[in-house]
Amino acid sequence: MAFNRRDFIKKSSLLGLTGLASSLIGKEQLHKLEEVSAEMGGEATFVLPALTYPYNALEPFIDAKTMEIHHGKHHQTYVDKLNSAISANPIEKDLINLFKNVSKADVAIRNNGGGHYNHSLFWQLLQPNMNASPNFPSGKINEAIVAQFGSFDNFKKEFSEKALKHFGSGWCWLIVSIDDNKLHITSTPNQDNPLMDVVSERGKIVLALDVWEHAYYLKYQNKRAEYITNWWNVVNWKKANELFEK
Repeated sequence: MAFNRRDFIKKSSLLGLTGLASSLIGKEQLHKLEEVSAEMGGEATFVLPALTYPYNALEPFIDAKTMEIHHGKHHQTYVDKLNSAISANPIEKDLINLFKNVSKADVAIRNNGGGHYNHSLFWQLLQPNMNASPNFPSGKINEAIVAQFGSFDNFKKEFSEKALKHFGSGWCWLIVSIDDNKLHITSTPNQDNPLMDVVSERGKIVLALDVWEHAYYLKYQNKRAEYITNWWNVVNWKKANELFEK
């Protein structure tokens, strides 16, 4: 029997993205955020990407319960609301292209499209570090960080301060700026990101940190600084370097 991958993913996503289907979806390239055809009307539907590690894999730095709720509840809600929004407002299904003119899109598409994209990227930029070993970048991203900020420690301090001082919900980013092609640290409110035409600093994303309270409140309560400090232990620098080299 021929293996029809799109049909397989479509049917599996309707069953909660479990088993083999989850593994396959989790290995998709980020910039090809998976779409599947719905049974009714042939409409495009975004799906929740599976994690490549279990919910408890980031402990003790990010706890299993937070990951379970953050991924399975919060991110799933963004996916559901995005699908609902696009059913009423046909849009460009490539989110990266959509973000270039997101100022013209319905606010529900902007918020939930951003929420889906940002989280899909965030999960990939995390990795287990159960031995609590020092976690440093390497390769070209490390060279660029040292060249731009003087040292990794200087960069880490500046990024942490930016994330800590961000008011309210949002994200902190390391980007390659479209203005000067250099690394910049920036932050955005809510689910906006540096790919969108509504932000002041635009560029290619290299690193992302979610500073919404739902990302840390169960474990850290109001201690955002402690969450940020511990997050450095689980940064996936290999993925960051891949994004930088692209």
